[in-house]
Formats: sequence, C-alpha cells, structure tokens
Amino acid sequence: MANAPALSEVHSSVETVHASSWRRWFAFAGPAYLVSVGYMDPGNWATDLQGGAQFGYRLLWVLVLSNAMAVLLQTLSARLGIVSGRDLAQACRESYPRAVTITLWILGEIAVAACDLAEVLGAAIALNLLFHLPMIIGVVVTAADTLVLLALQRFGIRKIEAFVLSLVVMIGLCFVIEIVLARPEFAPMLRGLVPRLDSKSLYISIGIIGATVMPHNLYLHSALVQTRRIADTVEAREIACRYNLWDSVVALCAAMLVNMAILIMAAATFFTHGQAVEEIQQAYHLLTPMLGAAAAGVFAFALLCSGQSSTLTGTMAGQIIMEGFLNLRIRPWIRRFVTRIVAIVPAVLTIHYAGSIGVSQLIVLSQVVLSMQLPFAVIPLIHFTNDRNRMGIFSNQGWVRVLAWVCAALITGLNGWLFFQSVAEWAQNRPWVWLVALAAGGALAWLLLWITFQPSIYQWRKRFISSELAATEATEGPFPAPTYSRILVPLDHSNLDRVALAHAAALAHAHHARLFLLHVEEDVTSQVYGAMASTAEVELGRDYLARLVKSLDGSQLEVEMEIRYSSEAKREIVDYARLIHPDLIVMGAHGHRRLKDLIFGNTIDPVRHALRVPILVVRDDARA
Repeated sequence: MANAPALSEVHSSVETVHASSWRRWFAFAGPAYLVSVGYMDPGNWATDLQGGAQFGYRLLWVLVLSNAMAVLLQTLSARLGIVSGRDLAQACRESYPRAVTITLWILGEIAVAACDLAEVLGAAIALNLLFHLPMIIGVVVTAADTLVLLALQRFGIRKIEAFVLSLVVMIGLCFVIEIVLARPEFAPMLRGLVPRLDSKSLYISIGIIGATVMPHNLYLHSALVQTRRIADTVEAREIACRYNLWDSVVALCAAMLVNMAILIMAAATFFTHGQAVEEIQQAYHLLTPMLGAAAAGVFAFALLCSGQSSTLTGTMAGQIIMEGFLNLRIRPWIRRFVTRIVAIVPAVLTIHYAGSIGVSQLIVLSQVVLSMQLPFAVIPLIHFTNDRNRMGIFSNQGWVRVLAWVCAALITGLNGWLFFQSVAEWAQNRPWVWLVALAAGGALAWLLLWITFQPSIYQWRKRFISSELAATEATEGPFPAPTYSRILVPLDHSNLDRVALAHAAALAHAHHARLFLLHVEEDVTSQVYGAMASTAEVELGRDYLARLVKSLDGSQLEVEMEIRYSSEAKREIVDYARLIHPDLIVMGAHGHRRLKDLIFGNTIDPVRHALRVPILVVRDDARA
C-alpha cells in the first residue's frame, strides 16, 4: 500500500498564504499548542507535585532543562514533517528493516498506552474530587469521552485547535490563581534553577523529563504541521520552518510555566509545611485548609481540563503511530477504544488492589515508562533531520547536531542509571528479576545501538563496496551482459502494474523475450470456488488483465496471461515461476494490499528468498 499523507482527512487543509505577516503567523499557529497539551497532562501533575513536595524548589532546573530539550526536539520534528512530507513513523518505516519497524511500533504503542493511562487516572481523580464519583466508576466513564471528543474531528483541525487552546488557557488561569494564593518565596525559586541531582531525586527527575519530553509528541508534531498548505518551494518551506519554530517556543514555554506553577505551588504549600504528598487527591485535600476551598476547587477543575485536552491529542498520536509504522488505517473510534481499554484494565486493577496511593504511584511509573521510550524516538529523529539526502539544505547545522546528540546522550544516560537503580531495588531476594531485566534491557540496548550506528555502518559499507567494485572493474574489465528470454510480471491491480509492465516491455523488446503476466485473485469467493468464481471483483480483474494484454498487441511481443485463485499470493508466484522458469521477474515495490502485509510480511521478500532468479523492483516516482 502506498504512503497516505498523515492525518489525511485534514492534510493541507489550512491555507497559509496571507499578505499580512500577523495573519500568516496565526495560520501557522496551532500544531505546537496541540503538542503542548501533552506537556501539562495529569502525568506532569503527579511528578511535579511529588517533586515540589519532597524537594521544594530544587527541581525547577529539571523543568527548564526538559523544556529546552522539548523545544529543540519538537522543532526538529516539525522540520521533518514540513521538508520531507513524512511524519516520524513513516520515515522509520521507509528507512528501517521490517523487524526494527515492528519493534519501534510496539514501543510507540507502549508510550501511547502509558500516556493514556495517566489521562484516564487523572480524569477519574478529577471526577472523584469534583462530583465524589467512585474512582473505578470514573475510570469507566472516561471511556465515554472517546466518542464526544472524536466528534470534534468532523469540524476540521482549526476547531480542534481552538477547543484545545481554550482548555489550555483555563489551566493556565487556574494556576495563576493558585500561585497568587500560595505566595511562594522568590529567592529559593532562583536557587532551584541551579542544577543539583542525587540518587534520591533521580526517580522523580526522570519522571519529570518523561512527562515533559514525550515520545509520542515527536510523532504527533511531524504530522500536525502537514495540515498546513505549504508550496513545494524552498522559500515556502523556509517560512514554514521559521513560523513553526516560534509556534513551538511560545507554546512550550507556556506549558513550562504551567509545570513550574504546579511545582512551585507544591513547594510553597506542602514542602514548607513538612507535608509529604504521595498522590494528587492528597494535594487537593491539603489545599483546602491551607489555601481555602476555592483553591482546591480550582485545582480539581484544572485537572479535569488537563485530562480532557490530553485525551484528544493522545488519540491523534496513536492514529499517526499505527498508520505510519504499519501503513494501516482503521476507524478512529476503534483505535481510540482499543487504546483506552489497554489503559483502563491496569487502572481498575490498581484501584481495586492498591487504592489511591497505588494510583499516584502508577501515574508516576507511567511517566518513567514514557521517558524510557524516548531514545527510540529521539535518535531516529536526529538521524533523519541530519540526513542531507532527505532534508537538503534544511538538514541540521553543526551546532544543532551537537545539541541534539547531547540531549540524546543525556536522556539515554539518565535512563540507564534509573534502570539499574530500579532493578537493584526490585531484585532484593529475587534473583530472577535480574535475569528478566538484563534480558529485556540487553535486547533494548542492542536495538538502540543498532539505530544509533546504522547510518554510519551503512555509509561505511557503501564506500567499501564502491571501492571493491571499482577495483574489480579495473582488474577484470567489463561484466558480461545478461540476456532474457522469459520475463515474469506479477500484477496486483494497482497503479504500479503499468509501471512494472512498462519496464518489462522495454526489456522484452531489447532481448526479444516473452512476457508472462500473473494475477492472483485473493477475495474470499475466489479462494473457495477458484476459476468458477463469478464475483464482480473477479470479472473486473479478468477485464483488467485483458486490457493490459490488448495494450501490448501492437508491440509485437509474445504475451501469456495466467490468473490464479489463492489467499497466498507469494506462494502462487513462486509456484508459477518454477513452472515457467523465467530469467527475470519484474515486481512493484509495495506488494499486495490488505492485512497480509501486516501479518505475513510483504510479497517481494518471500519471493526473492524462494527463487534463484533476478528480480527487478520498480516504484512509481510520482508516488514515492
């Protein structure tokens, strides 16, 4: 299946050409505000509250650092989408082997599920605080908001952006009120901007980074910028990159101020009074005697707005990750329902067995899980935006590359430190935990090393093979020219058929070869009744092949046509090739459609592994 544009229902739907620079800025503004919602979701609340209550203002520098990293990485994500026309997931699928792509997809889905878990628990806590709804019922109720929020997508991307921005403004106003009521001290706040880190604050610090720089937001941003209609010129892309940079800076700095407000409120209210806060509900109940009932009510309302706004962007991120990595589209409500069920199950079990303290611990754990997924999104993003072949003159400059790799090294190093610290704690008197953790950690470390060094290895191999080839040509002279007498062309009733047939016909003319055209009908009726099938799809397939053969009548080529009926197209191609013994096979690049590409792999790889025949793989340049 060819690449469909990311978020195809709203792709290039916003006009950006305006005479006024102010109106042009307004046209580009929006994607970063949707992304910024993920930087102030309930997961941030849990980590910021615990950080402020336990360590006062000491972790303010972590918020500033993580926000600077977020601005850099989100800007690279937006640049990738604008320049290449691909979101991060699509770029991974086009660049990596299938096994790596599937693994990265699984990790991306884990990140979306972890984010959604925090949103579910945050919304349930808010409903409990505002309306005294039991937590388990609140978790189940969150499944219903799926349909309400998805209904907004019918009104276009600008309406979604306006809705989410209104929720963000409400959250910001709520915390302005909280800060005014809390009256924090200015001098300790300034000292909190000086970096300090130890083993006690590491876990919360990693959670803050995971809650701030979120991996699924990197996939989301690279797709959202493509909702703007941008001319295919260097000047237009340069303007789009510049406006999206300012969009990211403004939106993410606003998100940072909200996170800082949460931590400052916790430090000024709880840390200074020696109150340890382990859960969001506890913070709500402590606010009432300290700052008044109004402050507690504002806190709960902001939490509800945070959960609802994050829900929508989480849905879009999940859609982009699935479509980009697997090239598979499903109905948004099905996608959302499955994602939410994955989040609801652990939430209900935690509430039932561990109570409210377990809920807050689960929220913090979800943010640490998000942080652990970060390198697998950050490193491919850096490679893709460094690649001059992909980005042209928009590839990263030297100083940007250095900063990006420093961010990646910092994220990876902190995650490695946290991993071994957590395993050491869990493995007390349980040696099997070390075995499981080292096996899983080793596999992920190997994948991370492969992703990190794969471009360098590829370039080295390319130079090595080129030099070897040049040396061989210099010593052995020209290669003998092959000749073809029987050329097989498997067809799948797609736009690539004519491209493959054109290449095959040109070679057949040059070599006076015979063409063999093969089509495999894969619909259910064909599989059951074979050649006796008479469905409309089968008839259309026969007419289609007949027209292709007729189009070659004037070319004086010998053409034979074969139609087979099976659920295994690759097996039929291999069997037919073994029957006719072709000298060359010409195939389209995307293989067969439907879920078989997802479940069994594409068609080209199984065919080339099963046959000792040269295969020419063609692509439609207009679709590439």
